[in-house]
This record gives sequence, structure tokens and C-alpha cells, in this order.
Amino acid sequence: MKILGIGNAIVDVICRVEENFISNNGLSKGNMKLIFDKNDFKKLSSNIKIEKTVSGGSVANSIVGLSQQGNKVGFIGKISDDDFGTKYEIGLKRENVEYIYNKKKEFLPTGTCLILITPDSERTMCTFLGTAGKINESDINVEAVKRSEIIFLEGYLWDEGGPKKAFDKAINNSKKVAMTLSDKFCVDRHKSQFLDLVKNKLDLTFCNEEEIMSLIDAKNFDEVIRFAREINKLIIITRGEKGAVSINGSEITEVGVKKKLNIIDLTGAGDLFASGYLHGYLNNFSQKECLEKGTEMSSKIIQQIGARF
Repeated sequence: MKILGIGNAIVDVICRVEENFISNNGLSKGNMKLIFDKNDFKKLSSNIKIEKTVSGGSVANSIVGLSQQGNKVGFIGKISDDDFGTKYEIGLKRENVEYIYNKKKEFLPTGTCLILITPDSERTMCTFLGTAGKINESDINVEAVKRSEIIFLEGYLWDEGGPKKAFDKAINNSKKVAMTLSDKFCVDRHKSQFLDLVKNKLDLTFCNEEEIMSLIDAKNFDEVIRFAREINKLIIITRGEKGAVSINGSEITEVGVKKKLNIIDLTGAGDLFASGYLHGYLNNFSQKECLEKGTEMSSKIIQQIGARF
């Protein structure tokens, strides 16, 4: 297997809303909010029109993108034996992803993410993790980890307790480790632990400019470059309209964004960027070609609804 993803197994429920829905519900536009109470989640989702339901989760989206580019891929994520769980498993298998998890009836239901798209195409997420966030070391298939060239971990999934033990088990048995920092919310919540991962345990880190600057409390992007050079790890950063950059020791590579796109929904931009970059990385592309492939994939996905082609 080329790559094994480990992340939140979440069913994405995609909805279009007006601007005032975001402010009226106390949400931070463009970011992710965790909802811990199932009833709060139901209340939030009861008054909006659903456009699309799809097997989601950030790293799962990247893994599907890698499969669609012809790579042999697998995924580990925790679901319950319920209606959404069954849909989730079928959705992944349909995309030729080896789903390495045996579902059973759990105390919590399969995780759900409400993706709210405002008229400006920005996406704001409300996530009820359900059983996805309860992943633990017993859910990690060591054989699958060992037969992968690289594992790809999801920052959204990291937490103290069970998820940390699952990450440690996967990292300790892997050949190479990539991870996405996922969201500034995650970075701020787990700053010291994420910093330790980036410095000491990851071979590749995916992030956007806001996330990496928050992680190291940088005042400007020069400080980010200095940090990446010091730790001598591969850091891949998306910078919105400024394009994307990879820093690999003293080697810095930049690419610009694609122009004149009909942007509809930014939901899967980062996920599909990672899938394009990793496709290049796994197939020995140059850094520039990896970044260009990532940019190509993200440019395509933002011109449609949802994070799957």
C-alpha cells in the first residue's frame, strides 16, 4: 500500500446558508466548531436545507483523491454500526479505498459534520464527532501501518487519551509520517503537543499560513521559514491567494494560484491540495511538480460543491 490515512470518519452534510445564520448561531466564519451535545447538533441542523450527504473527514477526502489518481490506499477511522456508518463504509469502498476497520454498535453514533456554505463560497463547519473521536490504540491495525510507505494523520482527530495513544502506536510502527494541522482551532487547543509532533515525529507537515504562524507564534512569514529550516523537516504551506510553498531544509519552492476560477465551495481545498502533493511525493515528482499537482487538485475541487469529485 502506498499510503494509509488515519482520521475522523465523518459523514459530511452540506448546506447553503445566508451570512446571518453564521452570526446568529455564534459561529466563527471559515473555522470549525466542535459540538459535544447531540441535541445541540440536531437543533442547529433542523432548520436548514441539505444539499448533499457524503462520506467525509479531512484525511479521508485526501485518501480518496489519492485513490482517484491511481494510488493504492487505505484508511482507518472509527464508525458505529448504524445507518450513517454503513453509508460511510460503502462510500469509501466505492472509491477503491481499503477500509481497515470492523464496525460494531458503539455507544455514540457515527460522526457528522455540518458544512455551511455562505454566498461568498466560504465554508464554516460544525462537527459532532460521535464515535469518530473515540478512536484508540486497539483500532490501529499495525500490519496495515507496516505495509504502507507513509501514513497520513489528521490534526482534527488528535486529542489526549485514546486518540493520542492511537497516533503514537501508528507513528511508532510507520516508515514515514505525514500529518495535517487541520485548523487553527486545533493548533491553539493542542499547541505544545502539535509543536512536539512537528519538530520530532513528523516527516511532512501540511498546514496553511494561519495555522503554522499560530503554532510558533510567528509575527511574519520569515519567522516561519527560519523555523522550518532549523528543524530540517518538510513543511508544506498553503497561503491562499499567495499560492503554496514547501520548505525542505534550505530548499524553498513556491507556486502561484490558478487564476479565473469559478469558485463555488472552498470545503475540500486543503484536503485535495494534500492529495495532489502526496501523489507527486509518492511518485518521485520534484517539489515544484508536487506543489503544482496539489494546486491543480485544489483548483478543481473548489469549483464544485463538496470535497469529492
